[in-house]
Amino acid sequence: MTNSYAYEDVEVLRYPRYFNTPNQEALCKKVAALEKTEAGLIFASGMAAVSTVLLAFLDKDDHVVVQKTIYGGAYNFIVEEFPKFGIEFDFTDGFSEEDFTSKIKENTKVIYVETPSNPLMKITDLEMISRIAKENKLVSMIDNTFASPINQTPIDFGIDVMIHSATKYLGGHSDISAGAVAASEEHIKKIWNVGKNLGGNLSEYTVWLLERSMKTLAIRVKSHNRNAKKVAKWLEKNDLVAKVYYPGLKTHPNYKLAKKQMKGFTGMLSFELFENVDSSKFLKALRLIKPSMSLAGVESTILAPSKTSHALLGEEERIKQGIAEGLLRLSVGIEDRKDIISDLKQAFEKSCV
Repeated sequence: MTNSYAYEDVEVLRYPRYFNTPNQEALCKKVAALEKTEAGLIFASGMAAVSTVLLAFLDKDDHVVVQKTIYGGAYNFIVEEFPKFGIEFDFTDGFSEEDFTSKIKENTKVIYVETPSNPLMKITDLEMISRIAKENKLVSMIDNTFASPINQTPIDFGIDVMIHSATKYLGGHSDISAGAVAASEEHIKKIWNVGKNLGGNLSEYTVWLLERSMKTLAIRVKSHNRNAKKVAKWLEKNDLVAKVYYPGLKTHPNYKLAKKQMKGFTGMLSFELFENVDSSKFLKALRLIKPSMSLAGVESTILAPSKTSHALLGEEERIKQGIAEGLLRLSVGIEDRKDIISDLKQAFEKSCV
């Protein structure tokens, strides 16, 4: 548990900001092993990982094609910061091949996607993205946070760079902030070169906590998956719920695609309430499930994206992306599923107007 290392008579100069302290290196190898890549890096937050990766592959006058719906923080970073760097960007109009290829320009260098997406659980065809990227000599990147490496390994479909908010499933206990990236040795070297300048390294204590958490990652995620599928099916039958967004439901428009590229359907889902349900009363009535800003902890949490994760988008952009005021994002925990459903049921009963 140290951040200071000797520099004389050593083969490697070790320094936390160089991402090369022994505990950092060990954890990076585990991240890479999970994603089946040659190398990995860990960061102080998911956004530190996202921003460092994008800036590593994009220079002034370069262009990036970005999936229509992505995490609000990533969207805000691109929209607010890229113009300062002279980096061009386009968001797709949809998720089809034409939606992506039509946005590619001569100066395009990167395609960036997120699947399942936050918060509407949209599924993007990874084989298609990989093929488009290779045909146009682009670097393909994915935010793999919602799936986790247990449910989805994008390198199997040819994706180049995998990014995680390790605060979520990799951490899994709602007690750390971290990010992770997995890719080839060549790509990681490029990301490292920018990362050491930006300084988004992880502290030695948090490295230890994240390594602790990853020991139970597989067993936790499988429990999340089972519970979420049961909860999603229950919500789908509820007369007070207008729509359920979960790729594990056969009614999901991308169910077959999700089944093809995912080993499990994740513990994340979203649902829209009918107007006769007061969302504020509903959230306050919950006892077991906690209204909270984050996700993917062992405990069930819930939030309204329009007021939290996607508040920075503004009302017009949220409506454009299909994020309604009555949309709630539920991170299903590993509690007894009967207790989770019982809590939802009693909250519905108290929030009808």
